Amino acid sequence: MASLHELALGTDDAALADRAARAAIDDVLRIEAKYSRYRDDSVTSAINRAAGAAAVPIDAETAALLGYAERCHALSSGRFDLTSGALRRAWDFRRTPPRVPTEGEIAKARAFVGWEGVEWSERSVRLARSGMELDFGGIGKEYAADRAATICGDHGVRHALVNLGGDVRALGSHPDGVPWRVGVQHPRTTAATIGTVELADGAVATSGDYERYFELGGRRYCHVLDARTGVPVSAWQSVTVLAPLAIVAGSYATVAMLLEGEAAAFLERQRVPHLMVAADGSRVAREVE
Repeated sequence: MASLHELALGTDDAALADRAARAAIDDVLRIEAKYSRYRDDSVTSAINRAAGAAAVPIDAETAALLGYAERCHALSSGRFDLTSGALRRAWDFRRTPPRVPTEGEIAKARAFVGWEGVEWSERSVRLARSGMELDFGGIGKEYAADRAATICGDHGVRHALVNLGGDVRALGSHPDGVPWRVGVQHPRTTAATIGTVELADGAVATSGDYERYFELGGRRYCHVLDARTGVPVSAWQSVTVLAPLAIVAGSYATVAMLLEGEAAAFLERQRVPHLMVAADGSRVAREVE
């Protein structure tokens, strides 16, 4: 998942901790292998190779993720789209020197984007046009964090914190009852925070413009791309959301980034605590330290 991960278990039973940790880590690795677009043997690669051709059989887990992605697509009015990975063909955030693609290049990439072209059921999925692709990256890591916490609980652990590259899920509190304290990354200062949140049986995740981006002509271009336009968002430096599940916290944070001017109203409707840092550095918070 191209990031650092942490699993903290609060128990005096070393054998229990070892069993739970091994099972949780194994499942995170399973999810990465199953849904990574970088592996030829993944479900994602099989679906993408068959684009424009026959449907690919899927299991209940994959169907559930597609169902959730469809919900996010609706909540974002089409801005959040698992097929938007095709926009990478126009945008290269690692290129040196950086370059903004032309309108024609963006339009060419957008021709392969569109959730309406994902034909799926509980048993199979088909991408309607050759060249389309699915990318579970927008929800996969958060889903893995939730699974890891669930597995720890199934093994009898009552106090745990899962941190998969900044997507955090808490199982209970510390053994002494004190909530877990999680720092919120400062979107402009490396290794600094803009506050902390307290978690007990919940999750926190942040979406921002600071992980993959380039600056050109005094403007920052980030990897959070609106699937409808093919252009990076610019209204927020970061959005942090607290929710019962990591997949909800992460997807709501991303949807808010994509909604730009409508972000605050969206998060208020979802009734989730949040902290947003606007492009000018000002902050909008609801029930967040």
